[in-house]
Amino acid sequence: MFKIVKKERLNPTVTKMVIEAPFVAKKAEPGQFIIFRTHEDSERIPLTIADYDREAGTVTIIYQIVGGSTMELDTMEEGQYIQDFVGPLGVATHTDGLKKVCVVGGGVGCAIAYPVTKKLHELGCEVHAVVGFRNKDLVILEEEFKAASDKLVMMTDDGSHGEKGLVTAALEKLINEGNEYDEVIAIGPLVMMKFVCGVTKKYNVKTVVSMNPIMIDGTGMCGGCRLTVGGETKFACVDGPDFDGHLVDFDEAMKRSTMYRDFEQHAREASCNLLAKEVK
Repeated sequence: MFKIVKKERLNPTVTKMVIEAPFVAKKAEPGQFIIFRTHEDSERIPLTIADYDREAGTVTIIYQIVGGSTMELDTMEEGQYIQDFVGPLGVATHTDGLKKVCVVGGGVGCAIAYPVTKKLHELGCEVHAVVGFRNKDLVILEEEFKAASDKLVMMTDDGSHGEKGLVTAALEKLINEGNEYDEVIAIGPLVMMKFVCGVTKKYNVKTVVSMNPIMIDGTGMCGGCRLTVGGETKFACVDGPDFDGHLVDFDEAMKRSTMYRDFEQHAREASCNLLAKEVK
């Protein structure tokens, strides 16, 4: 059992939890993930590690309330315990030797982009961060990105906060201003990462993307998280989640991501009905 030591609402649909998990915290690195179950009969869900504190023995997760399992997790409060919290899993993001990097985050993907930004900053790398949201009400971790970045560009689709426009436009502007990046690291919705890679390919800038497909066991056995990368089948849970973005078949990944949309909707509706009964 793993104790919830802090719970914080970041925006109407995104929550941050700090979990007491000393053995996970001891080994965790940016880019890795955990698999949790809220209760013994709950679904197994992967979440990328958003932060960790080795001394305190805690791991931070940030999740968006989108389906039945995240709705169930969100009913838990500080002081309560979740059933399982397994990790760290996956391959950590490569950070050694990088001198100048642009980290591009989109939406709740910024929760994954932040620990990478923080680690690069701690290693002395010059870090430019471009983060985008639909509007100002959905912005998360702005102060954290400011503290960990040499340059921060905030973007919103409607211009309600920061600059108006897409992260791809901001990234291309930075490249055209003469910034020569060792790497661009993009983390966010599949379509965002696809178009970021379209920009960087024009300028021959190495680009790493974090892929988070459907995942079940987290050990490479089920094959649910398979991707096509450079014409070869890869598994996000053991080969990733980071991959060369210029080699990822994004169209296939986007098609696979919609396979269980109806099932997820039914699970969400069932959870809503269950929670409504409990409130009564």
